[in-house]
Amino acid sequence: MTKYQHQKRVLVAIDCIIFGFDGADLKLLLIKRGFEPEKGKWSLMGGFVKATENFEQAASRILKQLTGLEGLYMEQLLAFGDPGRDPMERTVSIAYFSLIDILQYEKQISHEYHAEWFSLHEIPRLIFDHQDMVELAREKLRYKAAFHPILFELLPQKFTLPQLQHLYEEVYNTRFDKRNFSRKILSTELLVKQKDKEKENSKKGAYYYKLNKKKYKIHFHEILNIIPNPGNLH
Repeated sequence: MTKYQHQKRVLVAIDCIIFGFDGADLKLLLIKRGFEPEKGKWSLMGGFVKATENFEQAASRILKQLTGLEGLYMEQLLAFGDPGRDPMERTVSIAYFSLIDILQYEKQISHEYHAEWFSLHEIPRLIFDHQDMVELAREKLRYKAAFHPILFELLPQKFTLPQLQHLYEEVYNTRFDKRNFSRKILSTELLVKQKDKEKENSKKGAYYYKLNKKKYKIHFHEILNIIPNPGNLH
């Protein structure tokens, strides 16, 4: 079989946007790029797709190689194909994003490529169009969080209402009244109160809760009651 005539090579790359929550801040996992151009600069986890791989396989391999993380659920975000996005060679990048509980995965992370968590409020300058990828992923995160239990991927299995409130505040870049937030979230009846408390942050302690996943699938729309301006999400 002959190859396509008069066609120039286009490389296909993968870039992984990994969001994490440590109970206090929403963060982004970055590495220092290991080759030119922009060697040593802060970057998303990226690499080229091999001829024998599909995109999902390439994303998993690249993430494991650069950070040590594996077994994560990753969702395809968008293809970035501006002709000048990579000054070295014509490259199309398929961006993926994922959400993790930082404390659950902190021992798994390899620091060979200087993998480091940055608060979304303090992201350093990123190479190429990686900042655009991050901003689009944040928009997608806000949208999906209004309709799916996606944010609970950032929390441990058991969590407190203050933890949940702070996570929503970080994602939507806003502040909620504590009593109002608690009242609204509990009125959805989507959370199951546990018998034990978290007592590290106060003497009185805060009860732990779990998400009722079965009920969430049926009444997921209830969460819209706590989302600021859900009609403006896009």
